[in-house]
Amino acid sequence: MSHYNEQFLKQSPLAVMNVLRDLHRDHIPLRVSWGTSQFISRILDISSQALIIDYGSQEYENRAVLRAEDITLSAETQGAKIEFTVPKVSNGKFLDLPAFTMPVPPSLWFVQRREFFRIAAPLHPIYYCKGKLSDKSEVRFRLCDLSLGGMGALMDEAPPALLKSGVMIPQLELDMGEWGKFYFDAQLISLSERKIIDSKNETISTPRLSFRFLNVSPAVERSLQRIIFSLEREARERANKVR
Repeated sequence: MSHYNEQFLKQSPLAVMNVLRDLHRDHIPLRVSWGTSQFISRILDISSQALIIDYGSQEYENRAVLRAEDITLSAETQGAKIEFTVPKVSNGKFLDLPAFTMPVPPSLWFVQRREFFRIAAPLHPIYYCKGKLSDKSEVRFRLCDLSLGGMGALMDEAPPALLKSGVMIPQLELDMGEWGKFYFDAQLISLSERKIIDSKNETISTPRLSFRFLNVSPAVERSLQRIIFSLEREARERANKVR
């Protein structure tokens, strides 16, 4: 996560311990990733001597992570994204059950969601996204704005009854054209209306949805960051041409 400003890097041992203890206390899922592999875990115990996390659900992943180096651990809470890297993990035990143990990281990134930079999507080309609701019906949106933590989208028709705040959409597809397609588990945070005045001085209301991305892998996050930087650069170039 080196693309974040250094101000979000916590390096005080006390601050690092407090963040990890909060993850432990609140049973926050922890993504453990290396290379192209990952699994979901949780913190079992934390002390100044060691951080202990649970085994993954697949035995081959548990074996593979023991051979890996520079392992990234990340978590998302309601208000922030936390990420840190450890050089290695070792086999250990917790309450007589297998677990992974590692040194407490000397620093970690703590990025509050309000710090996620949000870029407005261009009017042309239009980027579309789609997903399926619990009744298997498909919904389609137009991308309105994008950040590492989520996106805003617009609908061309009234939203269906099942589409309401809090609903989860698994594997929501975001088609970013030349950048490719991305898939996220997403949660609808709010549903509102965007109102604009057209050339005939009439008010046009469009359903606007705000989504939060869940379980974004570090690789996808890096791709999103490159897209956001590119869209920002294009927006500045267009603005300079207008002046």
